Amino acid sequence: MISIALIDYQMGNLSSVSKALTAAGACVNIVSSPAETGEADALVLPGVGSFGDAMHRLDEYGWIPVIREWIAADKPFLGICLGLQMLLDSSEESPGVPGLGVFRGKVRKFPEGRGEKIPHMGWNTVNPSPDSPFFSGTPDGSYFYFVHSFYVDPDAPSLAAAHTDYIFPFISAISKGALLATQFHPEKSQERGLALLRTFVKTVEERKTAL
Repeated sequence: MISIALIDYQMGNLSSVSKALTAAGACVNIVSSPAETGEADALVLPGVGSFGDAMHRLDEYGWIPVIREWIAADKPFLGICLGLQMLLDSSEESPGVPGLGVFRGKVRKFPEGRGEKIPHMGWNTVNPSPDSPFFSGTPDGSYFYFVHSFYVDPDAPSLAAAHTDYIFPFISAISKGALLATQFHPEKSQERGLALLRTFVKTVEERKTAL
């Protein structure tokens, strides 16, 4: 069984994420310090709240260089909601606050005044990119659960692993190598979300076996 380190920086719904990953077949350890990651096979960054507050917390707990180095080494990584947004350079939500800068790009606010409610909240369809291994078992139009007012706009469109339409099509997941990050909450997305987490866990297991 693989070991997953779930980052606790006081900004994530740890209980539901931990339960979902456990149900997907992983051994989950909630860690608040980088020293606690030990021999973890994968790192998970959840996130609920504001971009600026979250980056401040990551800095306070000493996670910023660790996350950057982990991803640079192409170790398995899962980001959820704010855990996706913080991978970019900056966010319109918190001007002047740098993100992790793992990927070039900006987090933008959905435009208001077009009739749709903001935040984008509830179930919506996700259309995976054909070449994304993490979504290999996810049909087009599968429903996942969203709660967000901002969306990622990376400079490299090739990072997109899935799109969703709300006001306009936006990137709802990115992937590169062993990294997957989603704007939606797989831990709140019932069977489809659990299936995606199972695929992530299986990918980590296969990678560990191959090493």
